[in-house]
Amino acid sequence: MLVDNLHEVQYNIKIACEKAGRKQEEVTLITVSKTKPISMIEQLYEVGIRKFGENKVQDLIDKYEAMQKDIEWHMIGHLQRNKVKYIVDKVAMIHSVDSLRLAEEISKEAVKKQLTVSILIEVNVAGEQTKFGYAIDETEEAVRLFSKLPGLRVKGLMTSAPYVVDPEENRKYFRSLRQLCVDINSKNIDNVCMDSLSMGMTNDYIVAIEEGATLVRVGTAIFGERNYNK
Repeated sequence: MLVDNLHEVQYNIKIACEKAGRKQEEVTLITVSKTKPISMIEQLYEVGIRKFGENKVQDLIDKYEAMQKDIEWHMIGHLQRNKVKYIVDKVAMIHSVDSLRLAEEISKEAVKKQLTVSILIEVNVAGEQTKFGYAIDETEEAVRLFSKLPGLRVKGLMTSAPYVVDPEENRKYFRSLRQLCVDINSKNIDNVCMDSLSMGMTNDYIVAIEEGATLVRVGTAIFGERNYNK
């Protein structure tokens, strides 16, 4: 069942890329394993999946310690500054950098451990009060500030679009973020390479791919519904 779900998502990605005139290699699937047991992650590992996303620091650490070391872990949830030190050497990328103070903390820990950490700047593209991230018109300034911090590599932007019944409603947000990414990239800011656009989840990843996503974060469509009461 799990592997069948994965194959269906991979097929949808292929079709979305074809529709958009893109190569399938341009889109990376981040399999969101939050709240799910290691046994399920192992099933996906056995069929070649190596990129997993987690929302919580402790869950990421536990799974990092238990799983094979060729897995790429992506921190996709809100990250508190006091927890940066625990994951900075365990993640391939932090998708959710939403403040200068957080970026400075990541920089400090990266320098301490002699690392270069790839980060994405979180953009609250729809201006939702319940979500973290920079407003569209604040993002370029944030990129310029982050780019000066040692131990960081600004790789692009990330957003969590509104939860909608019809994914077409989010197309305008994905298009807006893609344009912002292109605009910032055209400024040729030192230490900034805007080649990553993390947008699209189970509900709307197909539309996100059509609008230029390079990373899609899909969990429920693969693992099934989550039980947050566990």
